[in-house]
Amino acid sequence: MIRKFLFASALLAPITLAQAAAAHSEDKDAKVTVVYEHELPNVPGKSMKAVLVEYGPGGFSSAHTHPESAFIYATILEGAINSQVNDGPVITYRAGESFSEYPGDRHGVSANASDTEPAKLLAVFVVDTNETVLTTPIEK
Repeated sequence: MIRKFLFASALLAPITLAQAAAAHSEDKDAKVTVVYEHELPNVPGKSMKAVLVEYGPGGFSSAHTHPESAFIYATILEGAINSQVNDGPVITYRAGESFSEYPGDRHGVSANASDTEPAKLLAVFVVDTNETVLTTPIEK
């Protein structure tokens, strides 16, 4: 089912939001691809946008935030991902498991839990339609 969604989404949705991928340009082996973007017909001003995040062995994304309007539901598609939201614990999520991020949350850790196997997650955003940057690195 998820594979069909990703395949259909990749065919139907133009790859926009290039900034989402650019925000991860200095991350180790993190590839971010927008795979779906659609305005919600019953919620004016809101859209659903999905990104596929692929990590190579030992890969990670730098600490980051998302738009203040974003609610995010992430599902691990392959491998295992270490994740920390706000000041919570680092939790390892495995294929088939999910987590959420609320508007204003900080994502301090997002990393492949393995140094030998790849990992993938699908992050689905409900966000203001006019948002073009989905990920902003946290300045140190």
